[in-house]
Amino acid sequence: MNRIIAKKTLREYWEKHSDCEQYLKTWYETVKHSNWENPVEIKKTYTSASILKGNRVVFNIKGNSQRLVVKFNYERQWAFIRFIGTHEEYNKIDADNV
Repeated sequence: MNRIIAKKTLREYWEKHSDCEQYLKTWYETVKHSNWENPVEIKKTYTSASILKGNRVVFNIKGNSQRLVVKFNYERQWAFIRFIGTHEEYNKIDADNV
């Protein structure tokens, strides 16, 4: 099971963007109950996820209108929320370093 660091970040986001709430809750539950040991295993569940360097993964949320960047520690089964925002906002950040 993954421990997701900063669920509060997700909650604060969906409180402002209620149309994303169910998508983020579904993502959260899926990740929480996963035991991914590497990016290949993530891609089996989320085929549209983009694998970045530094154990970061970009998830497309709500039909790719939102992006979620997560840094994984596979050994400890931790998932760190690094960014959540619109596709447009995502294009303005450096996902490898947020």
